[in-house]
Amino acid sequence: MYDLIVIGSGPAGLSAAVYGSRAGLNLLVLEEKAMSGGQVLNTYEVDNYLGMPGMNGFDMGMKFKEHVDAMGVPCKTAEVTAVIDHGQSKEVRTADGTAYEAKALILAAGAEHAMLNVPGEAEYRGKGVSYCATCDGAFFRGRDVAVVGGGDVAVEDAIYLARLCRKVYLIHRRDSLRAAKSLQRKLTECDNVEVLWNRTLSAVSGGELVEKLTLQQVKDKTEEDLPVEGVFIAVGMQPNTKAFLNSVPCDEKGYVLAGEDCVTKVPGIFAAGDLRTKQVRQIITAVADGACAVASVEKYLNENF
Repeated sequence: MYDLIVIGSGPAGLSAAVYGSRAGLNLLVLEEKAMSGGQVLNTYEVDNYLGMPGMNGFDMGMKFKEHVDAMGVPCKTAEVTAVIDHGQSKEVRTADGTAYEAKALILAAGAEHAMLNVPGEAEYRGKGVSYCATCDGAFFRGRDVAVVGGGDVAVEDAIYLARLCRKVYLIHRRDSLRAAKSLQRKLTECDNVEVLWNRTLSAVSGGELVEKLTLQQVKDKTEEDLPVEGVFIAVGMQPNTKAFLNSVPCDEKGYVLAGEDCVTKVPGIFAAGDLRTKQVRQIITAVADGACAVASVEKYLNENF
């Protein structure tokens, strides 16, 4: 039986692995994908991680994994299908039929930005297509960009980008926004924001980087091109918690209920990074969660074993 199993090897999971190893815990990291690093691997450049400005996202993910490997932490590629609480032991079942047992678990499988799955979106991800205005907005200073969505996040992104960019287009498929009225009022105060109503994004295109979007009118299906250098897609997040929904309490959106100490409502199961309920989902907060989660794990093990 392991002291600790970490599920996920993004920034939160890898941070937990480092801190768990330093704490002398017998631990295992399980990762569904063949390559560790999480969402950061798809980020062209990270400019807001303390002390590492302008870092390529893929290189950052590799650095995180190299740190874990150097400490000798075992990592296995496995798709977790279920987590079962047996009281003082936790069982982790995987798609290949293997079961692992540990005294404690850290759920760190992350979350994924909801995609529109339109032509060019995946191709230009990190090359003009972004899902985080606060992460990448500074790269588009003085340029024309678009935001897709109509909720709080989309409107907040448009307001934020209006301070940096020459022109911001907010593309929404309806004729009214779902965002809070207070945000809508702030949006109207931004002279360089134009809302394009009743339109959907149907394609992203360009050369090496994004150059234009193809929009479709909802009513008559006619199409038009919109020249921009960046597009921020803000149509929601999807936490990777499918395998855990029957094991730990989650909110209505599927995020695991856990506070800054990463403690869930199930003793011995902890949640770190983007899959837990939290205000800010950034690389630096995920890394911090990994450390906090291990501190809580140590406390739990000391009190129960």
